[in-house]
Amino acid sequence: MDYHVKSNDIIISEKDLDLDETLDCGQAFRWKKAVSEYPCTYEGKFLNTFLKVSQTKNGEFIFHDTTEKDFLNIWYDYFDFGTDYTELKKQFSEDETLSKACEFAGGIRLLRQNSWECLVSFIISQNNNIPRIKAIIDRLCEHYGGLFPSPEQLSQENTDSLSYLRSGFRAKYICDASNKTADGTVNLSEIAEMPIDDARSALRQISGVGPKVSECVLLFGMHRTEAFPIDVWIKRVLEEYYPNGFPTFAKENAGIAQQYLFHYIRNLPAKSE
Repeated sequence: MDYHVKSNDIIISEKDLDLDETLDCGQAFRWKKAVSEYPCTYEGKFLNTFLKVSQTKNGEFIFHDTTEKDFLNIWYDYFDFGTDYTELKKQFSEDETLSKACEFAGGIRLLRQNSWECLVSFIISQNNNIPRIKAIIDRLCEHYGGLFPSPEQLSQENTDSLSYLRSGFRAKYICDASNKTADGTVNLSEIAEMPIDDARSALRQISGVGPKVSECVLLFGMHRTEAFPIDVWIKRVLEEYYPNGFPTFAKENAGIAQQYLFHYIRNLPAKSE
C-alpha cells in the first residue's frame, strides 16, 4: 500500500481493496453508499470518527478530509493495510475453490473493528438481514447523538427503554451484553488475548451469543483470523466443496478465507447467468 497527502485528502494505491466488496459484505454495518462524482463512495464511522472514502476510475482511493495522523493512527489499521493480501490470496489459491473465490472477489479485506461495537452489531444480526441490521444500529446511534454508546451507557437501558430500536428479542441480549461488559464479568480486551477455545467460551457467557456470533466477534472485532463463522452459506460451501474438512494450510487464516468463500457462494447464481 502506497499513499500520499494531497491538500486535505489521503490518496492511496492498493490493488487488494474494493470498497463495495469490503464495506458492504456484512462484516460492518455503519457504512452507507453515498452519491458522488466518483464511481464508488462510502461514508461511515469507526470509533465514532467519521470517514468519507472514494474509489476512483484509475483504482486509487481517496480518504477525504483526513489528516495523515488520523490515517496512520485509525484507518491504516482499520482497513488492515499492514496485511499482505496478495500473499494471502496466493496461499489460498493452492485450493481450487478458494482460488476461484479469491479471483471473484479479490478486493475483500478484513476490517479491524472495535470489539464492543462488533459484539452488539452481531447480536443484532441474529436472524436478520443487512438493511434491517443497519437500521437498528442507526437508531441506536441516533439515540446517543450520533455516537455508538459505551457499555456503561447501554447498561442503564432495559428492554422497555430499548423499544425505540425495534430489535425484538435481541433487546434482552443487548442488555445482558451491556451489563456483563460494564461490570467486568466479560472483559473484551482479555478475551481477545485468550486461547481461541477459551475466548469462545468467555464470549458465550453472554445471553444470545452462540457459536456464530462468538466467531464473528472473534474474527471481525478481535482480528482472530483463525475464527471461522458458519452460516447457511458457509455450511453449503463446506458440504459441497470440503466434505473431508477445510484445507489445513488455510486454517491459520480461515476467517479471511471464509470472507472470500462467503461472497463467492452468495453470488454464484448471478455469476453464472
